[in-house]
Amino acid sequence: MKSLFTGRFEGYSVHHVKKDVMSGIIVGIVAIPLAMSFAIASGVKPEYGIYTACIAGILISLFGGSKYQIGGPTGAFVPVLLGIVLTYGYEDLLLAGLMAGVLLCLMGIFKLGSLIKFIPRPVTVGFTAGIAVLIFTGQIANFLGLTNMERHEYFMDNIQEIVKQLGTTNVYSIFTAILCLLTIIITPKLFPKVPGALVGIVVSTLVATFFFSGQVATIATAYGQIPNSLPHFAFPPITLERLQQLIGPAFVIAMLGGIESLLSAVVADGMTNSKHNSNRELIGQGIANIVTPLFGGIPATGAIARTATNIKTGAVSPMSGIIHGVFVLVTLLLLAPFASHIPLASMAPVLMVVAWNMSERHHFSHIVKLKSGDSLVLLITFLLTVFTSLTLAVEVGLVLAVLLFAKRMSEKLVVTKVLPDHSLKGEKVQAHVVHKQHDCPQISMYTIEGPLFFGAAQMFEQTIESALHQKSKVLILRMGKVPFMDSTGEAYFSNIMDNFIAQGGTILLTGVQGDLKVALQHNGIYDKIGVQHFYQHTGEAITKAISYLDVNQCIGCQHFAFHECKDLSKTKEKKELIVQ
Repeated sequence: MKSLFTGRFEGYSVHHVKKDVMSGIIVGIVAIPLAMSFAIASGVKPEYGIYTACIAGILISLFGGSKYQIGGPTGAFVPVLLGIVLTYGYEDLLLAGLMAGVLLCLMGIFKLGSLIKFIPRPVTVGFTAGIAVLIFTGQIANFLGLTNMERHEYFMDNIQEIVKQLGTTNVYSIFTAILCLLTIIITPKLFPKVPGALVGIVVSTLVATFFFSGQVATIATAYGQIPNSLPHFAFPPITLERLQQLIGPAFVIAMLGGIESLLSAVVADGMTNSKHNSNRELIGQGIANIVTPLFGGIPATGAIARTATNIKTGAVSPMSGIIHGVFVLVTLLLLAPFASHIPLASMAPVLMVVAWNMSERHHFSHIVKLKSGDSLVLLITFLLTVFTSLTLAVEVGLVLAVLLFAKRMSEKLVVTKVLPDHSLKGEKVQAHVVHKQHDCPQISMYTIEGPLFFGAAQMFEQTIESALHQKSKVLILRMGKVPFMDSTGEAYFSNIMDNFIAQGGTILLTGVQGDLKVALQHNGIYDKIGVQHFYQHTGEAITKAISYLDVNQCIGCQHFAFHECKDLSKTKEKKELIVQ
């Protein structure tokens, strides 16, 4: 238990209780309408969102890795959960959520939390903006009060359904929705600390109830009365067939939940100058998602907006998150009958505003304006999220991002043939010295700069192959600026080495150090070349290379500035060649 409180409840005192209680209550007030809205948008009853906010909120605060994280149902899950409900049903959603919880725990146990940061920003912005579009358009029907609507998994099918049912538009629903929307927008400007969503729902519900009761659909008419009782414990039936069927959806929930929770934790770190434990956060999210489905709750993750609200209202520890969960539960027990009268048209603007706020529109616009590979990744991820599925969008986005990264990195590899420049002091090797009429027939020397990996290995081989065609005696590779070599690079490098040695040549390497040296030792290339052929400095390698030269082929070119270099092919005299 000691490790649970280390760094999160450490130093906690009675003085902090008041701040956490106030923050917890305020966040609870914000969470209630959102929890119901997210549940309805996900295709399940509103009370399941309340159960999630309560149970998952408490468990994430207790076992997570961030002091300020507020957990619960979020907008990011809406299209994913709706797709699962439409395809498999509510009971299978519970099992998928439980399986996702197990996967999240395993991710945390095996310390995979740090891997989330390797997901490119264009991918996260792309699918987040796509989810925002799906949430926004998904509320058009409730905003307009359309009836006989059939929910579909895919975007275009839902748009066609909306167009098909436009004739059932309800003016009372539109009035209710507009009133709620205006209240949500105006309230923060007049009363910055008052939750606009809650005020909007209360005002629009009262107006609809007293002035045109029965004219708009409510939670009660659509889903039945919200029970004012504790959720019942029930273990979802588990079979091998269901596990196999749901492993894909569970993996999507786990990955999205992991990404969202850690992004939220990073935001909290930035606002408080603190540091979360990413692996413990995943374990906390996992525990919450294992337990919550047992009480009918839907998958949960860290909620960025509610976490930010928690911090802004003065929270000092995870206790505020626990109090937020308790407050939601108490509110459910006391006010459930009243919540049942909330019009669906009042819930629609709440989710539309959430979608607008989560759309990442500024980041989206900025990346698109770059007109780069990142722009392409962003647009493809966004379009696939909207028109196909989040799973396909993330997969394609990641693959495309990796390919573009590999292309960029391959362009960083520069392989240039060099010779000593006698016009410079110290006769440093330079690329401009080498040209068709000025080259050494016996020593081929190359400077290699950049990573030698699968994206650049073929170009490296093609460049160095000229030394094989030239029948050089010695190949000097200056590798001081090669940070690493992957298995593909090793294969190409080994192939060059074998071919060059097979034709009687000698390979000398200079500047090899660090991870590259370790890699060459592990794959056997180091021993095959021979430790005596590795040098720290180029000058040492050149001195060694001269000893391998055939003096009968030296024609006075002075590439390596030999003293009194003569046409040795005529004199047939062997002289000691010294590098100046």
